[in-house]
Amino acid sequence: MNNSQLTNDQQQQLLEILGSKGLLLETADRWTYGYDNSRRHCTPLAVALPTTVAQVVAVVALCNETDLSLVVRGRGTGTAGAAVPVAGGLVLSTERLDRIIKVDPDNRVLVVQPGATNQAVQQAAAEHGFFWPPDPTSAAVCTIGGNLACNAAGPRAVKYGTPRENTLGLRGVTGDGRPLRTGVYTTKGVVGYDLTRLLLGSEGTLGVITEATLKLTPLPEARRTLRALYRGTRAAAEAVARIMAQPITPCALEFMDEGAIGMIRNYSEVTIPEEVGALLMIEVDGPAECIEHAATAVAEAARNSDCLELTEARNAQEIRALWQMRKALSPALRNVAPKKINEDVVVPVSRMPDLIDGLNDLGRRYGITIVNFGHAGNGNIHVNLLVDPDDPNQMGAAAECLSDIFNMVLALDGTLSGEHGIGLDKRDYVVRETDPVALDLMHRIKAQFDPTGILNPGKKLPPL
Repeated sequence: MNNSQLTNDQQQQLLEILGSKGLLLETADRWTYGYDNSRRHCTPLAVALPTTVAQVVAVVALCNETDLSLVVRGRGTGTAGAAVPVAGGLVLSTERLDRIIKVDPDNRVLVVQPGATNQAVQQAAAEHGFFWPPDPTSAAVCTIGGNLACNAAGPRAVKYGTPRENTLGLRGVTGDGRPLRTGVYTTKGVVGYDLTRLLLGSEGTLGVITEATLKLTPLPEARRTLRALYRGTRAAAEAVARIMAQPITPCALEFMDEGAIGMIRNYSEVTIPEEVGALLMIEVDGPAECIEHAATAVAEAARNSDCLELTEARNAQEIRALWQMRKALSPALRNVAPKKINEDVVVPVSRMPDLIDGLNDLGRRYGITIVNFGHAGNGNIHVNLLVDPDDPNQMGAAAECLSDIFNMVLALDGTLSGEHGIGLDKRDYVVRETDPVALDLMHRIKAQFDPTGILNPGKKLPPL
């Protein structure tokens, strides 16, 4: 694959497809599109800014014909390096493909282009009394295409599921430039193989998504938000298992350990006593006539002998303050450790106490501060290693620690990523989790969708 420079012919053809305003060639313009939230950076040879699906088809076909690598990018909020053009080549940004094509409340459907933000979709759905369940913390800026590419979900996934459960169909373009339609417009359908869910989470390695048909959910009549404070992390983790074992499923169940709490004390309107070693944010929703019973049932499950305090937010201001506290975590961590290592492992909920204990042990063993928080209701914990990348000894210890973390997660019947994706950062660990036969089939699938290997090369799957 020749990605050392854009040929005159490639440049001319791209200009003919996109026009001068749809192709960025100046170094300063291209530089901006070379990063994502993993802090990796590689400047692409050019940036395509299509405004029509026909342009996307033509660009992909040209890349396939001329052996030019292609990386699809939303807003660069991913953390695993999936949107970084490590092979050079062309970045295709979906930022101008941002139309909400249709809201169909009678059928609980919304059709949207990939460049629309998650927040724009939520606002459009809310006007008709609905929402789309996936709600990553970066919802204000992350795109629907990025959400689908990583199967990114957020807090509400514990009750309402991920994009895989809330996307009915897709339109896209395969690696050899063929327009593709997958899935259905209905909530049931079993014709053919399920290519929609194959594309979801594929991180742009199988095709370029150009349109999505999303399944909407009615906005709940009522909601209650609780905060539970615990003496230690194991007590909070055990409470999570108790909550998830009773009949009422919360719509959000967020966990913070002592380190995470310490990070946001100065960023939060909410006062947290010094003796608190862990915190749960719990939200329940549903019909107004049932909400008190639901909140009481979940609160009872959350209480144990090490629960120091359990309170309910009394008004909209207190609810907003609690969620601002949760959303302040990532910026606070980045201020303290700008180049922290951020992973999002998942274990069965019943194994969460063992995971938290194990992470604490590994932090002590390697002398690394590990801060943990995340979507505890489905066992998805964001593990943050606060390290100094300029200290080779610390980075060496971090690499060993991370390897042990992944081994522990797999031993607990877990998985290496819940929503951040694999990208480049976790690619070489995939062989620890994935069966060799399954991995071989995945490579064969990749070859069917992308026969010349132009789509996001070097990502998602380790080389054979």
